[in-house]
Amino acid sequence: MVQAKQGDIVKVHYSGTLEDGTRFDSSDGRDPLQFVIGEGMLMPAFEQAIVGMNPGDTKQLHIPSHEAYGPYMDELILEVDRNQIPPYIDPEEGMQLQITQDDGSSTIVKVVKLTKEKIYLDANHPLAGKDLNFEVELVDIVRH
Repeated sequence: MVQAKQGDIVKVHYSGTLEDGTRFDSSDGRDPLQFVIGEGMLMPAFEQAIVGMNPGDTKQLHIPSHEAYGPYMDELILEVDRNQIPPYIDPEEGMQLQITQDDGSSTIVKVVKLTKEKIYLDANHPLAGKDLNFEVELVDIVRH
């Protein structure tokens, strides 16, 4: 049987959970996720776990936070003057906003605190600092 290797285009079904069992993502009800092993579109640990699997195989993965989205960094909490937010946006805690950085790229941030003068935005990835667990099934190797 053909095993998945670097450079293969593969299709996988997956379910991702946190340490407390909370599911944060899944391909349930959707087409399988298709990617090229080693291309870097996904976490390297996730991609490398598929190497050696055969279509139909399932595997449990544990990816520690430092191999997933990295540690949670307090320095990514941004303090912004309220007058820097467009007047048509009425920020609330928990709201996600898209900000444009100096280099022109955009980032999704979460409003974590509001004061009369300031808005505090968290630019950490929502899964930063969290260990991730996945159940994956290799559905198909599209191109070997």
